[in-house]
Amino acid sequence: MNRRISRRTFLRNVGIGAGAAAVAIAGKNPLALAAPHSGTQAAWKALADLTLSYWVVLPNNVSASLKSMSEMLCYQELEKRTGIHLEFQHAADQAAQAEEQFNLMIASGQYADIIERNWLSAAGGPSKYLSDGVIVRLNDLIDQHAPNLKKVLDSNARWRKEVTTDNGDIFCFPFLRGDEFLQTFQGPIIRKDWLDKLGVKTPSTLDEWHDMLKAFKEKDPNGNGQADEVPWTSTLGGQPLQAFTSSHVMVGAWGIAMEFYQENNVVKYGAIQPEFKDFLATMAQWYKEGLYDPDFPSMDQKLEDAKITGHQLGTFVMNTGNGIGRYEGLMKDKDPNFKLIGAPYPTLKAGDKPMFGQRDNTFPGIGAAISSQCKNVEEAIKMLDYAYGDEGHMLFNFGVEGVTYTLVDGYPKYTELVTKDPKLPLANSMARYFRSVFNGPFVQDKRYIEQYAALPEQQDAIKTWRLPSNEKLMPPVTQTQEESKKFASIMNDVVTLRDESIIKIIVGQMAVSDWDNVVAQMKQIGIDEAIQLRQAALERFNKR
Repeated sequence: MNRRISRRTFLRNVGIGAGAAAVAIAGKNPLALAAPHSGTQAAWKALADLTLSYWVVLPNNVSASLKSMSEMLCYQELEKRTGIHLEFQHAADQAAQAEEQFNLMIASGQYADIIERNWLSAAGGPSKYLSDGVIVRLNDLIDQHAPNLKKVLDSNARWRKEVTTDNGDIFCFPFLRGDEFLQTFQGPIIRKDWLDKLGVKTPSTLDEWHDMLKAFKEKDPNGNGQADEVPWTSTLGGQPLQAFTSSHVMVGAWGIAMEFYQENNVVKYGAIQPEFKDFLATMAQWYKEGLYDPDFPSMDQKLEDAKITGHQLGTFVMNTGNGIGRYEGLMKDKDPNFKLIGAPYPTLKAGDKPMFGQRDNTFPGIGAAISSQCKNVEEAIKMLDYAYGDEGHMLFNFGVEGVTYTLVDGYPKYTELVTKDPKLPLANSMARYFRSVFNGPFVQDKRYIEQYAALPEQQDAIKTWRLPSNEKLMPPVTQTQEESKKFASIMNDVVTLRDESIIKIIVGQMAVSDWDNVVAQMKQIGIDEAIQLRQAALERFNKR
């Protein structure tokens, strides 16, 4: 497809003529494929001068080599194709800091034109920000000015259901995982070379996990003659219990989650279920036997990286790209024997199928909303809609043809500019050029992960991690504005109490039997009311 024609087509849709379209092709980016052109039409000049502010977290993959998403190739190219300049306002890629900076922006009353975040995790949910007049309802605007997104949503009723609130409002240009294969990307990882050295088979039950961890502890799999192996950690991304909450590893063996889940459309909270004490007892026993990393309550990502690459940590939970791919890339030249494997989610009994694993929703809540202070709503919508068309889809998933990818028998294959960066891991290299390696307002393409997670170990891991049935996972439900404040107040206190108590029990500062008192405190705080609120949200979701 000829890019110049397609850019003219886009600009014609926003009211710019062919002469002006020629200017849109021009740009100062040395990676540009088109030569500068001239044009002076007033309509083009008005659009060429248009700047939209854009608030979004700066992902760690991007900040590894760039200071702003404005330096990414996809946004430099988007500006050339549309004539719209995006002025990014970045929040730090740390959950607490990002939330604080978002709240400060809202409290100031000065909103960016476009605000991208996980709206389902925002206090009050998207309905609050619609009713408070922070962001605008998009239903009619999409029908009028966003034909690409309209086509995407019209073609998939499930996607439309997930991106629509209980009141029928569409509030953002959503991030959508375009294939079920993309919804699973995380799980338990084991040092395969340690298994092979000790003659231990890949475990499938909790008892087999225990035996494996014990062998890692006692039989010196790193071969340095010291008892310095750390068999297991639940730390993920610097959060001590994140492996349990995001991946449901270990706790899922009892058929429960640590947080909210549902059985036959009845909402339950895992931490107050009787089986949860058995999970705690098992983790406390592992810790007592020295099978659990003693640093897990305070370990950050840097320390975890050091333990993995320093041949100390035997099992952990992480993503296939930023875990298996990154570590095997880092260790390829240092230790060719270093091998990782994606392990099955453990069950209590051999032969049972795991019920819980990591599986993201098609719409995980992330999207770009238009703020009420945007003075160029139509242009902002048309610019965002570009990502949902054929050309925008390729741009955000693969970059620029001939620069970051080439078409090989119709398949977009990344070039060595992306895959052979001498200084950056693949995740960081890809993030210099396009967004498929993290998320954003576009439909993610399965062909990206086929190349990002191209190692056989990565592909096998994804297949293994997709085995859990996951029928008990919650869909992306939302609380009403009236419910949200109460729900957030309850759960902030419940989660704080829960996590502090879990850590104390695991490390032996509290007895497992003390968990009954913790559950009683949760009930005093209002966990039963929170469950009722979640139940109401689930019922509304099912009626959408």
